This record gives sequence, C-alpha cells and structure tokens, in this order.
Amino acid sequence: MNDLTPTSEFVRWFRQSSPYIHAFRGRTFVLVFDGAAVLDEGFAHFIHDVALLNSLGIRLVLVHGDRPQIAQRLKERELSTEYVNGIRITDQHALACVKEAAGTVRVEVEALLSMGLANSPMAGARIRVASGNFVTAKPMGIRDGVDYGHTGEVRRIDTEAINQRLDTGATVLLSPLGYSPTGEVFNLASNEVATATAIALKADKLIFLTESANLHPAERSLEGELTLSHARQIAAQQTQTHTSLHYLNHAIDACRRGVRRAHLIDREIDGGLLQELFSRDGIGTLVSSDSYEDLRLASIEDVGGILELIEPLEQQGVLMRRSREQLELEINHFNVVVRDGSIIACAAIYPYPEEQVAEIACVAVHPDYRTRGRGDQLLKALEKRAHAEGAKQLFVLTTQTAHWFQERGYTPCPLASLPVEKQALYNYQRRSKVFIKAL
Repeated sequence: MNDLTPTSEFVRWFRQSSPYIHAFRGRTFVLVFDGAAVLDEGFAHFIHDVALLNSLGIRLVLVHGDRPQIAQRLKERELSTEYVNGIRITDQHALACVKEAAGTVRVEVEALLSMGLANSPMAGARIRVASGNFVTAKPMGIRDGVDYGHTGEVRRIDTEAINQRLDTGATVLLSPLGYSPTGEVFNLASNEVATATAIALKADKLIFLTESANLHPAERSLEGELTLSHARQIAAQQTQTHTSLHYLNHAIDACRRGVRRAHLIDREIDGGLLQELFSRDGIGTLVSSDSYEDLRLASIEDVGGILELIEPLEQQGVLMRRSREQLELEINHFNVVVRDGSIIACAAIYPYPEEQVAEIACVAVHPDYRTRGRGDQLLKALEKRAHAEGAKQLFVLTTQTAHWFQERGYTPCPLASLPVEKQALYNYQRRSKVFIKAL
C-alpha cells in the first residue's frame, strides 16, 4: 500500500499517538479558552475534542473566558467600563453584566458537553460536568490611585474539592469568578484562574487556546518548543506587548512553579488540540520545565525503541541485523536522542582499547528528523566519548553513507587499517567501505 494514501496516513498517525494515549491516562490537564472561542463557529468541534480527551481517561479542568460576552451586555445597557493596564475596572453595574455573561457561557459549555446524539462525535460520551465555588478571591483594591472595584485576584484554589470531582471522572468547569469569605463576588481574568489552578493542582499540562500561538508576529514565525530559560529570554526581548506574550508569561509562571508543560495552541486550527497533544512535533508552542529532547546514554528500557528505529534500515540493507538479545547485551555502547519519550536517533561505539581506536556503528535517525542535525549531534557525542575513553582514532564501516562520513572528516582506508579482531569479523558479502578519522 502506498504510504501516502489517506488510510495509511491515518493508521500511521494512530499508531504514533498510542504512546501519548498511554502516558496521558490519569493525568491532569488545565485547559483555558477565551469568550471569543465560545462564539466561534468551530467551537463545537473543539468540545468534541475535549470529549475525546475525557474518554481517554484524562482529568480535565476547563476554564472559560467571557470578555466579549460582558462587552455585549454592557453595550445593551448603554454602560461603559474603563481599562487600566489592560485590566477592567468592575463597578457595581458592570459586575451584574459579568455575572450574567459568566453564567450564560458556563451554561452554553455545559450544554455542549452534555450532547450525546447518535452519529455524532459526542455519541455515548456521557460527560459529567462539575462547577462550583472552587476559587477564593480577593479584591485588587486601589493601586496607583485607581480603585478597581469588584475586579479581583485569585487568593486560593480549593484543590481538594476539585480533585474529588476529578476522581469521579467528572470534568471540572471554572468560570472567571471568585468568591470571598465575606460573600462578595469578584471578576477575575480567566488566564490567571487557569494558571493558579494548574499550579495548585500540580497539573501535568496547562493549555491555552489562543488567537495566535505566534510569539514573533512581525516575523510570522512559530516557536515549536521552548525550555523555560529560552521562553524567559523571548519574553524579556519583546519590545511590544501582544496577546501571545501575555499567554507566554502565564506559561512561564506555571512552569516555574511546578507545572511540567504549558501549550499555546491557535484556536483557529481545526483539531489543533489533538495535533498538539498526540504528535511528536505538535502544532503550537510548547514551554517545558524539563528537557523536551535529550541526547543521553541508552538504557535497557530503550531496547524496544531502538529496534523499532533500526528495523527499516536493516530491511533496506543499510544496517546489519541485530537481535533483541544482542542489543540488550550491547546497550551500554549506545547513545540515543529521545524526543518527548520516543527514540528518534541512535548510534553505538565499540572500543578497542589496546589499539586505542573505536568503531562507530548503527547510526540511525528517524526519517522525519534526518535534515535537522541529529546525526551530527550523535556523532559529536560519540567522538567526545571515545576521546574520553582514550581512543585516538575512530573508524566506521558503511555501504550507503560514505559521503556523509567523508563530509565529517572521515577518510577512506584499506581493510588492513582496522584492528585484527575487526578484520576477522569483516563481512565480505556486504563489501562495506572503511573510513577512519583521527581524534
């Protein structure tokens, strides 16, 4: 079957998504979307994707915004509110509009999550939605002479109550409202509610459904993944405030305070949530508190991933066949590049201490990453490792990648240049060429 057919592409994607399905079961994700997303024609499709996450055993906390809904109600009542530093001043009249807008959006989201029509993505979903007074708030008060009225800040998240609902399989839905011990209601920013909730729950992911995940609007470029330090650098270098930077700062705060990963996903991409979560490279911007990709020594747990990576190259005759048993015995010779839990590249080094030489072998890179420098990364790591172990030369035997090694300083040599032990094992049927590089 042609690998480019829709059926095979679907099968390939579904198989590649299975590690994420296993990894995400029982994990806690906090997902925030603004009020404009609720008004989108495609919002129902997004809810279908949320239902799918729920069916996969992911513990979901949804946080909705309501800014355009509040604006509409203020307009209907011929009221206006003032913004200072991007924050709405909520007086008594505006608070009534805030309550009404939040309640309406919450009901609309609950209604969509309650759907169960046959022949629809929601068929048989039976999602239970839990809402409540989970957010305790405090007033922003008076700052720089400005009284923010009923605009507040998150004071505390009732994690015990939220976890109780999540433990029963319910999806928790939070509105951008907070309640005080004195019985007051405060207007909160949905992003702040989501960030505070993710931190309090020690969530595995905080996901922002954004108008744009582009952190460089002028360049129209998208950052795929960022370490926490890189994200901070980008935020510090921004000279103009824009929506994506606002989300990025929340992502940085969350990852700095214990959330493993934060995602910025463009809400206009149909299925963007699924593409981001269930593919290696995603579709948005990822901020990670740990390393998303790592080059390290292999361990016995990596044997299966290495076999899966090298098997196609063995079938093509590029690499010599290795059994699982052989690979398990030789695993300490391997380095691997791991990307989000999947092995995307590997290589091995076999020392010959008496001759002060070492062999580079089994260099393999996943087809999706062969033009992105992973092979060079591995080669440099192995060269450094060989030098540290006392080797003064490296050699490699290859049938189909001679030019690649030559471009990296390896020169062709006769078979007699190899250690005697290696010469005795030479496979004359493969007729591999020998290349050597001095360290």
